[in-house]
Amino acid sequence: MKTRFSIVVSCEHGGNRVPPVYRHLFPPGDRLLGSHRGWDPGALELARALARGLDARLFHATTTRLLIELNRSPHHPALFSRYTRGLDDDEKRRIMARYYIPYRRALEAYITQQCRAGRTVLHLSAHTFCPRLHGTVRQADLGLLYDPRRRRERSLCRDLKQVLQASRPGLKVRRNYPYRGAADGLTTWLRRCFEAQQYLGIELELNQRLTRAAPAQQRSLHRVIVAAVQAVVHI
Repeated sequence: MKTRFSIVVSCEHGGNRVPPVYRHLFPPGDRLLGSHRGWDPGALELARALARGLDARLFHATTTRLLIELNRSPHHPALFSRYTRGLDDDEKRRIMARYYIPYRRALEAYITQQCRAGRTVLHLSAHTFCPRLHGTVRQADLGLLYDPRRRRERSLCRDLKQVLQASRPGLKVRRNYPYRGAADGLTTWLRRCFEAQQYLGIELELNQRLTRAAPAQQRSLHRVIVAAVQAVVHI
């Protein structure tokens, strides 16, 4: 019998908004805010396309990751950026209480609800990556990040890669690239909260080179990705 998934989509880096109360921490015209360090350009558009096409619940944030990094565990050294790392502990706790904890708790509560209803949750976390980092050109159009120790995540990403490349010849899809799926991140955190038969966490990493294409081309690629997920999870 094929598994019926309850799909949830998230986007942790959907914008680079700075709350007014913290604007003084960021110099006027700061270029980092507009770079990949400030947000993931194109990720929220991908997340919305996935949520619409898969009839999935969407959780997203548009506050810059330079305020607090939603895709890091609470004690990770990169949780706060160089702009916020020097704040006192009380201020850091306020930032966590306002922006970090509610987002992660809401997503975790939704997954818990679905699991208690007897459903297997497929979590798709939408991200984008810069085409070149530290002088090295990234050799992928789309990365599928997962924990290789979890058989179902490994199998799903293998099948998804095959369907994507059959649907869009020339699309370079790689697994656990440009990052490792088991590295510190929101999906890794959630794997500690839920058993493998309850939860599958997959990060989709789209090359920002493709997010700069014409809107019609972006929509076409989004449809290909949505259709591939539909085919793999049998919906």
